[in-house]
Amino acid sequence: MIRRARVTAAALLALLLALVLAACGERDEPSGAGGSNERVDLVLDYLPNADHAGIYTAIATGEFKTAALDVKPRTPSDPADPLKLLAAGRADLAISYEPELLLARAKGAKLVSIGALVQKPLTSIVSLGSKSIRKPSELQDGKVGTAGIPYQDAYLKTILERASVAPARVKSINVGFNLVPALVSKRVDAVLGMFWNVEGVELQRRKRKPHILRVEKIGVPTYNELIIVAREQDVRSRGPLLRRFMRALGRGHASLRDDTGLGVNALVDAEPDLKRPLLRDQISATLPVFFPASRKHPFGFQDPGEWKRYARWMFDNDLLTSAPDEQRAFTNEFLPGEGI
Repeated sequence: MIRRARVTAAALLALLLALVLAACGERDEPSGAGGSNERVDLVLDYLPNADHAGIYTAIATGEFKTAALDVKPRTPSDPADPLKLLAAGRADLAISYEPELLLARAKGAKLVSIGALVQKPLTSIVSLGSKSIRKPSELQDGKVGTAGIPYQDAYLKTILERASVAPARVKSINVGFNLVPALVSKRVDAVLGMFWNVEGVELQRRKRKPHILRVEKIGVPTYNELIIVAREQDVRSRGPLLRRFMRALGRGHASLRDDTGLGVNALVDAEPDLKRPLLRDQISATLPVFFPASRKHPFGFQDPGEWKRYARWMFDNDLLTSAPDEQRAFTNEFLPGEGI
């Protein structure tokens, strides 16, 4: 009787543990049809770089394969293409930017963010050397190079107004994507649009002594720099696949956090021109913003309050022509412990 009671108690404990795990979102999802891996065409936002280290780590370590997925990243011919390709059905998922998604939805695109790849803004104001800009007020009567992206121009306006600098007192010069050459050649005093974790780290390694002002610390509402985007119809019909993708991606990033060398090797295998020492430093700099600030949230978590504040800022700055419905622009339902 005592032995049987112990077995029964153990069985009950196992059942209770299974129920708890299910409540936390750690349920098994059906794999690909017939046991084969389902192909996922993933359009990147740009050339493979440190921002994508967790994606390539998940591929290299077999996390996607374990989730019965065959993930195929590809580089867009134009950085403006990922959401267009996705909306046209020429990709299954795309990496893009929170402001780009809000702008696309305002134009009628039926797209939804299913997770944050990078939790915080990477966009920054960068200056160099002994005459670098230490605070936004020092931009007065200076020249700032930008990439000509409307919402980044609005960043500059917001930053200057918060620093009590009239925007007319700062000359904004559209240098396209030649931000580094414009800065190094001293054509401008500072640039807005560089990523502190990529170009910023590269300039540090080149001993150019960059001074970096992160936009969310000088007036711009924080937002997710990079997000994973799906079509609305797939959010409704391909939930198991999206959940498996996000879980495997989270595990890939956990492996990256344990060993950045995994990401370095995986990225160099995909893009041999990348330099290992630089890439290692860039990945190390990016690691903290791959994950939510609070440990109670899973990888990929998107903060509803932050989305609301950022979308409202876009509307207030005439970037959106109608009041945003940001709550429909993203979902956390495919993350472990969320939406179940």
